[in-house]
Amino acid sequence: MLKIGNVQLATNLLLAPIAGYCDLAFRLVARRQGGVGLACTDLLSPQGLLRGTASSLDLARTNAEDKPVGMQLYGGIPEIMAEGATWAAEHGATIVDINMGCPVDKVTKKDGGSKLLCIPDTTIQIVRQCVRALEPYNIPLTCKMRLGWFNDQPIAENLAPRLIDEGITAVTIHGRTTEQKFMGIVNLDGISRVVDAVGRHCKASGHNVPVIGNGDVREAPDALAMMQRTGCAGVMIGRGALSTPWLFRDCWEVINGRQCPPEPTTAEKLAIVRQYMAFMLEFRDERYCMYQIRRRISWFGKRLGTETDARGRPLGCRPLKEAVRAAMTPGDVYSALDRFEAGGLRGGGVELAESAEA
Repeated sequence: MLKIGNVQLATNLLLAPIAGYCDLAFRLVARRQGGVGLACTDLLSPQGLLRGTASSLDLARTNAEDKPVGMQLYGGIPEIMAEGATWAAEHGATIVDINMGCPVDKVTKKDGGSKLLCIPDTTIQIVRQCVRALEPYNIPLTCKMRLGWFNDQPIAENLAPRLIDEGITAVTIHGRTTEQKFMGIVNLDGISRVVDAVGRHCKASGHNVPVIGNGDVREAPDALAMMQRTGCAGVMIGRGALSTPWLFRDCWEVINGRQCPPEPTTAEKLAIVRQYMAFMLEFRDERYCMYQIRRRISWFGKRLGTETDARGRPLGCRPLKEAVRAAMTPGDVYSALDRFEAGGLRGGGVELAESAEA
């Protein structure tokens, strides 16, 4: 298990704040499969939260089942970030996290995300003011960062100890640089260097701050390998969970030396998709539900249609995905799922282009 500040998690597995995907509906779907110790919101604009814009409030939506939950803020103005931290504390956050890892231009051009790795004095001011803002609420502050901006210039292993001195209670490190974005493979040695640097600093200073590894965890053995190779205290899973919401359950079993559970049946996988649909309709509206399911069916489809024909070839589910993308109403989607469960809408084999999606 993992403890972050005063918050004890049931497992050391965290659902990452995946931009555009980690809404309340998906967080609850993942939680219900088991193994999730903490789930994080999509990255949140403090200005949007403070202005009460509909999009920001939707991204920050949570409920009683969605606990413990981390709310992740992005930005580069210390005072605004501190106000955003206060807002999060007053609207259900268990933990507040500062995004220091997003490589997207629209975020970094405003001194947010991984740009904070390049302006350490500002970053320290942000942490300092956020810690002060959260003290009355007794809520921990954490950060998620990348190894650095450029591939040959590591930053995190030097910056993380400084942030710990300012009050950061956990560090999540994505094993890539901003320059890499999401290309290449995760740098486990880079994560290990951050773990070592934080460990040495904590031993000397008396702090107890865990480092959480992140990147390329797609199957349960990946999580175990990351922990064994880097010494990290926990694992944050992002894109790997989009097609496999039960991945946390599997990782937790393998990390604890048990057999990986059998993959859910087709009926169970379809029940997950239906539950996601129901949550979207409950928390948002039909328009949002249809937009999301059309884009998410490619992810869910990676684990559907895996049954094989007489020659051992995967049947595929391209017709199902096409039917969902063409659907006009939630009823149309449910009908397509029912037809697939009954044995229809099969074919297309393994769709290599979609299986390579980020």
